[in-house]
Amino acid sequence: MTRAAAAAALLLAACSSGDAKQEVAAPPPPACEGATFEGVSFTHCLADPARNTIHMVLGPKDGAPYRSLSELAASRPSGGHAVAFAMNGGMFDDKGQPIGYYVEEGQRGHKLNTNDGWGNFHLQPNGVFYGDAKGRWAVRTTEDFAKTVSNRPDFGTQSGPTLVIAGKLHPKIDADGESKKLRNAVGVDRKGRAHFLISDEPVSFGKLARFFRDKLDCPNALFLDGSVSSLWDPEHGRVDGGPPLGPLIVVEKATKGRP
Repeated sequence: MTRAAAAAALLLAACSSGDAKQEVAAPPPPACEGATFEGVSFTHCLADPARNTIHMVLGPKDGAPYRSLSELAASRPSGGHAVAFAMNGGMFDDKGQPIGYYVEEGQRGHKLNTNDGWGNFHLQPNGVFYGDAKGRWAVRTTEDFAKTVSNRPDFGTQSGPTLVIAGKLHPKIDADGESKKLRNAVGVDRKGRAHFLISDEPVSFGKLARFFRDKLDCPNALFLDGSVSSLWDPEHGRVDGGPPLGPLIVVEKATKGRP
Protein backbone atom coordinates (compact mmCIF):
# COMPACT_ATOMS: atom_id res chain seq x y z
CA MET A 1 0.00 0.00 0.00
CA THR A 2 1.35 3.39 -0.99
CA ARG A 3 1.63 6.26 1.49
CA ALA A 4 -1.27 8.04 -0.26
CA ALA A 5 -3.46 4.96 -0.03
CA ALA A 6 -2.57 4.45 3.62
CA ALA A 7 -3.38 8.07 4.43
CA ALA A 8 -6.71 7.77 2.63
CA ALA A 9 -7.52 4.62 4.60
CA LEU A 10 -6.70 6.35 7.89
CA LEU A 11 -8.84 9.36 6.93
CA LEU A 12 -11.77 7.07 6.04
CA ALA A 13 -11.43 5.22 9.36
CA ALA A 14 -11.35 8.51 11.27
CA CYS A 15 -14.46 9.74 9.47
CA SER A 16 -16.25 6.46 10.13
CA SER A 17 -15.29 6.66 13.80
CA GLY A 18 -16.58 10.24 13.95
CA ASP A 19 -19.87 9.17 12.36
CA ALA A 20 -20.24 6.42 14.95
CA LYS A 21 -19.63 8.88 17.76
CA GLN A 22 -22.20 11.24 16.29
CA GLU A 23 -24.78 8.44 16.19
CA VAL A 24 -24.13 7.53 19.83
CA ALA A 25 -24.40 11.16 20.89
CA ALA A 26 -27.67 11.76 19.00
CA PRO A 27 -30.09 13.78 21.13
CA PRO A 28 -33.17 12.07 22.60
CA PRO A 29 -36.54 12.62 20.93
CA PRO A 30 -38.59 15.68 21.98
CA ALA A 31 -40.22 15.33 25.39
CA CYS A 32 -43.59 16.44 23.99
CA GLU A 33 -45.21 15.27 20.76
CA GLY A 34 -48.66 15.28 19.23
CA ALA A 35 -50.87 12.21 19.55
CA THR A 36 -54.41 11.14 18.71
CA PHE A 37 -56.69 8.69 20.46
CA GLU A 38 -60.24 7.76 19.48
CA GLY A 39 -60.42 10.82 17.23
CA VAL A 40 -59.22 13.35 19.82
CA SER A 41 -55.99 15.34 19.52
CA PHE A 42 -53.58 15.42 22.47
CA THR A 43 -50.08 16.53 23.36
CA HIS A 44 -48.19 13.70 25.04
CA CYS A 45 -45.13 14.48 27.17
CA LEU A 46 -42.87 11.75 28.55
CA ALA A 47 -40.69 11.93 31.66
CA ASP A 48 -38.11 9.14 31.86
CA PRO A 49 -36.26 8.48 35.16
CA ALA A 50 -33.07 7.94 33.14
CA ARG A 51 -33.26 11.43 31.63
CA ASN A 52 -35.46 13.57 33.84
CA THR A 53 -36.19 14.81 37.34
CA ILE A 54 -39.60 15.99 38.56
CA HIS A 55 -40.32 18.85 40.94
CA MET A 56 -43.38 20.61 42.31
CA VAL A 57 -43.25 24.40 42.15
CA LEU A 58 -45.75 26.81 43.66
CA GLY A 59 -43.87 30.11 43.55
CA PRO A 60 -40.59 31.79 44.51
CA LYS A 61 -39.38 31.23 48.06
CA ASP A 62 -41.31 33.40 50.51
CA GLY A 63 -43.42 34.71 47.66
CA ALA A 64 -46.92 34.36 46.25
CA PRO A 65 -47.69 31.55 43.77
CA TYR A 66 -46.66 32.17 40.17
CA ARG A 67 -50.24 31.60 38.90
CA SER A 68 -49.06 31.05 35.32
CA LEU A 69 -46.51 29.10 33.32
CA SER A 70 -45.26 32.29 31.71
CA GLU A 71 -44.37 33.63 35.18
CA LEU A 72 -42.57 30.37 35.91
CA ALA A 73 -40.69 30.55 32.60
CA ALA A 74 -39.60 34.15 33.26
CA SER A 75 -38.28 33.15 36.68
CA ARG A 76 -35.96 30.40 35.47
CA PRO A 77 -32.28 31.44 35.43
CA SER A 78 -30.57 30.99 32.09
CA GLY A 79 -27.84 28.90 33.72
CA GLY A 80 -30.21 26.65 35.65
CA HIS A 81 -31.37 23.14 34.85
CA ALA A 82 -33.04 22.98 31.45
CA VAL A 83 -36.80 22.50 31.62
CA ALA A 84 -38.10 19.67 29.46
CA PHE A 85 -41.71 20.72 30.06
CA ALA A 86 -44.10 21.84 32.79
CA MET A 87 -47.82 21.45 33.50
CA ASN A 88 -50.26 22.61 36.11
CA GLY A 89 -51.27 19.82 38.47
CA GLY A 90 -53.23 19.72 41.70
CA MET A 91 -56.30 21.32 43.21
CA PHE A 92 -56.02 24.87 44.61
CA ASP A 93 -57.99 27.72 46.15
CA ASP A 94 -58.68 31.21 44.74
CA LYS A 95 -55.23 32.37 45.90
CA GLY A 96 -53.43 29.55 44.11
CA GLN A 97 -52.63 27.64 47.30
CA PRO A 98 -53.03 23.84 47.27
CA ILE A 99 -56.09 22.37 48.98
CA GLY A 100 -54.78 18.81 48.80
CA TYR A 101 -51.54 17.02 49.66
CA TYR A 102 -48.58 19.04 48.46
CA VAL A 103 -44.84 18.47 48.88
CA GLU A 104 -42.13 20.59 47.29
CA GLU A 105 -38.44 19.65 47.65
CA GLY A 106 -39.29 17.44 50.63
CA GLN A 107 -41.24 20.16 52.46
CA ARG A 108 -44.94 19.57 53.02
CA GLY A 109 -47.12 22.52 52.12
CA HIS A 110 -50.48 20.86 52.76
CA LYS A 111 -51.57 17.66 54.44
CA LEU A 112 -53.51 14.86 52.76
CA ASN A 113 -57.11 15.93 52.12
CA THR A 114 -59.63 13.19 52.95
CA ASN A 115 -62.69 15.46 53.20
CA ASP A 116 -65.94 14.84 51.35
CA GLY A 117 -67.16 17.51 48.98
CA TRP A 118 -68.35 18.31 45.47
CA GLY A 119 -66.60 18.54 42.13
CA ASN A 120 -63.96 16.48 40.36
CA PHE A 121 -61.52 16.49 43.28
CA HIS A 122 -64.01 14.77 45.57
CA LEU A 123 -65.17 12.16 43.06
CA GLN A 124 -63.77 9.32 45.12
CA PRO A 125 -61.32 7.80 44.85
CA ASN A 126 -59.04 10.73 44.18
CA GLY A 127 -55.29 10.30 44.37
CA VAL A 128 -51.69 11.47 44.69
CA PHE A 129 -48.86 11.71 42.17
CA TYR A 130 -45.54 11.60 43.98
CA GLY A 131 -41.91 10.53 43.79
CA ASP A 132 -38.33 10.95 44.90
CA ALA A 133 -35.02 12.26 43.62
CA LYS A 134 -33.99 8.77 42.50
CA GLY A 135 -36.69 8.68 39.84
CA ARG A 136 -39.17 6.45 41.64
CA TRP A 137 -42.55 7.90 40.67
CA ALA A 138 -46.06 6.63 41.34
CA VAL A 139 -49.77 7.34 41.33
CA ARG A 140 -51.88 5.98 44.21
CA THR A 141 -55.39 6.54 45.41
CA THR A 142 -55.56 8.78 48.46
CA GLU A 143 -56.64 5.89 50.66
CA ASP A 144 -53.83 3.66 49.42
CA PHE A 145 -51.30 6.48 49.82
CA ALA A 146 -52.38 7.06 53.44
CA LYS A 147 -52.04 3.37 54.26
CA THR A 148 -48.79 2.53 52.49
CA VAL A 149 -46.59 5.63 52.20
CA SER A 150 -44.91 6.38 55.53
CA ASN A 151 -41.90 8.39 54.36
CA ARG A 152 -42.47 11.85 52.94
CA PRO A 153 -41.69 11.95 49.20
CA ASP A 154 -39.52 14.60 47.57
CA PHE A 155 -42.51 15.85 45.60
CA GLY A 156 -46.23 15.19 45.71
CA THR A 157 -49.54 16.64 44.57
CA GLN A 158 -53.11 15.51 45.20
CA SER A 159 -55.89 15.75 42.67
CA GLY A 160 -58.89 13.82 41.49
CA PRO A 161 -60.49 11.79 40.34
CA THR A 162 -58.11 8.95 39.65
CA LEU A 163 -58.62 7.75 36.09
CA VAL A 164 -57.05 4.30 36.18
CA ILE A 165 -56.66 2.22 39.35
CA ALA A 166 -54.65 -1.02 39.18
CA GLY A 167 -55.51 -1.39 35.50
CA LYS A 168 -59.23 -0.63 35.88
CA LEU A 169 -61.09 2.56 35.00
CA HIS A 170 -62.58 4.67 37.78
CA PRO A 171 -65.93 3.00 38.59
CA LYS A 172 -67.92 6.27 38.42
CA ILE A 173 -66.56 7.47 35.08
CA ASP A 174 -68.76 6.99 31.99
CA ALA A 175 -67.26 5.50 28.85
CA ASP A 176 -67.66 8.81 27.01
CA GLY A 177 -69.71 11.17 29.19
CA GLU A 178 -71.31 14.45 28.19
CA SER A 179 -68.79 16.51 30.19
CA LYS A 180 -66.07 17.36 27.69
CA LYS A 181 -63.38 19.93 28.51
CA LEU A 182 -59.71 20.60 27.94
CA ARG A 183 -58.07 18.28 30.47
CA ASN A 184 -54.62 17.16 31.59
CA ALA A 185 -53.52 14.12 33.56
CA VAL A 186 -50.54 11.96 34.50
CA GLY A 187 -49.95 8.22 34.59
CA VAL A 188 -47.00 6.00 35.42
CA ASP A 189 -46.35 3.02 33.16
CA ARG A 190 -44.94 -0.40 34.02
CA LYS A 191 -41.40 0.82 33.25
CA GLY A 192 -41.70 3.62 35.81
CA ARG A 193 -41.98 6.41 33.25
CA ALA A 194 -44.44 9.25 33.81
CA HIS A 195 -46.76 10.10 30.91
CA PHE A 196 -48.39 13.52 30.87
CA LEU A 197 -51.34 14.21 28.58
CA ILE A 198 -53.07 17.47 27.78
CA SER A 199 -55.96 17.46 25.35
CA ASP A 200 -55.86 19.89 22.44
CA GLU A 201 -59.66 19.82 22.31
CA PRO A 202 -62.46 18.97 24.76
CA VAL A 203 -62.36 15.34 25.90
CA SER A 204 -64.38 13.15 28.29
CA PHE A 205 -62.96 11.53 31.40
CA GLY A 206 -63.59 8.07 29.93
CA LYS A 207 -61.66 8.66 26.74
CA LEU A 208 -58.78 10.26 28.66
CA ALA A 209 -58.67 7.28 31.03
CA ARG A 210 -58.66 4.73 28.20
CA PHE A 211 -55.74 6.50 26.54
CA PHE A 212 -53.65 5.85 29.65
CA ARG A 213 -54.80 2.27 30.07
CA ASP A 214 -55.03 1.04 26.50
CA LYS A 215 -52.35 3.00 24.62
CA LEU A 216 -49.80 4.06 27.23
CA ASP A 217 -50.02 0.91 29.39
CA CYS A 218 -50.36 2.88 32.63
CA PRO A 219 -51.99 0.79 35.38
CA ASN A 220 -52.50 3.96 37.44
CA ALA A 221 -53.34 7.46 36.22
CA LEU A 222 -54.58 10.66 37.84
CA PHE A 223 -56.61 13.58 36.50
CA LEU A 224 -54.75 16.84 37.15
CA ASP A 225 -57.07 19.63 36.04
CA GLY A 226 -59.65 20.76 33.52
CA SER A 227 -60.48 23.92 31.56
CA VAL A 228 -57.36 25.70 32.91
CA SER A 229 -55.08 22.85 31.74
CA SER A 230 -51.80 24.36 30.54
CA LEU A 231 -48.43 23.28 29.16
CA TRP A 232 -44.99 24.86 28.87
CA ASP A 233 -43.02 23.08 26.15
CA PRO A 234 -39.78 25.05 25.62
CA GLU A 235 -38.55 22.92 22.73
CA HIS A 236 -41.59 23.83 20.63
CA GLY A 237 -41.96 27.38 21.95
CA ARG A 238 -45.30 26.71 23.62
CA VAL A 239 -46.34 28.56 26.77
CA ASP A 240 -50.09 28.35 27.39
CA GLY A 241 -51.90 31.27 28.96
CA GLY A 242 -55.32 31.46 30.52
CA PRO A 243 -56.95 31.59 33.95
CA PRO A 244 -54.73 31.69 37.08
CA LEU A 245 -53.11 28.38 38.07
CA GLY A 246 -51.97 26.77 41.31
CA PRO A 247 -49.35 24.02 41.82
CA LEU A 248 -47.02 23.40 38.87
CA ILE A 249 -45.24 20.19 37.90
CA VAL A 250 -41.81 20.89 36.40
CA VAL A 251 -39.91 18.17 34.53
CA GLU A 252 -36.23 18.97 34.12
CA LYS A 253 -33.50 17.41 32.02
CA ALA A 254 -31.16 15.56 34.35
CA THR A 255 -27.60 16.86 34.02
CA LYS A 256 -25.85 14.16 36.05
CA GLY A 257 -26.30 10.52 36.95
CA ARG A 258 -28.72 9.77 39.72
CA PRO A 259 -27.47 9.11 43.26
